[in-house]
Amino acid sequence: MKKRRRRRKSTKRLYFTKVHEDAIIRYASITDRHERGILYATLIGPAFNEMVNKIIYTYKFNSLPNIECLSEECQIWLTTILDKFDPEKGHKAFSYFSVITKNWFIQKVKKNSKRLKREVKCEDVYNQIENEQFVTKNYYEDDRHQKEFWLALTSEIEGWKQLPLKEIEMRTILAIEDLISNIENIEIFNKKAIYLYLREISGLNTKQLVASLSSIKKRYREFKHGWVNGDEKWR
Repeated sequence: MKKRRRRRKSTKRLYFTKVHEDAIIRYASITDRHERGILYATLIGPAFNEMVNKIIYTYKFNSLPNIECLSEECQIWLTTILDKFDPEKGHKAFSYFSVITKNWFIQKVKKNSKRLKREVKCEDVYNQIENEQFVTKNYYEDDRHQKEFWLALTSEIEGWKQLPLKEIEMRTILAIEDLISNIENIEIFNKKAIYLYLREISGLNTKQLVASLSSIKKRYREFKHGWVNGDEKWR
């Protein structure tokens, strides 16, 4: 005949038994501070400590900052509502205080999330300000550099006009001058648009304009090379 294996008694919640339940009920029904102190120190306090810590690890509240301090804070808070427990409402003390503890930590999680969002937003604002300052600085420097370039090129073109030029070259240079003086008003600034613009201003046909620009490009490349390399001649 096979021997029946004895089932091990469940060790679940041995830290919170009927003895602890009765202690809480007793605590809530009396006003004597001395007796309350004994009940809390010997039974209720240790049970709350175990319950709070298990809830922390069960629901992963241990990711909260300063969790040890929060654990103690929660237990202190539970003592302030001990006398509000009413067994007549059909609640068991363990279920009642477990739900309250869980909700207490959920509120802490929400507050922590809001704090982190505020910190992230503040950091984003600081980064945005720094980026805007950097972009503004670069934009100012690029804009200043660009203006200096066009001024230098305009001055260089004035020198070209003093050279013995063919008529089509002079008409092209004058058209280029007009283009530069209106450069801020030109929205489309690509190669095709420039050719069309110069052709309209100069009155030259495409063949004449291409031939004229060929010789002017050589002078322009020389100027640009000197400008980029900081040649004092164009500064």
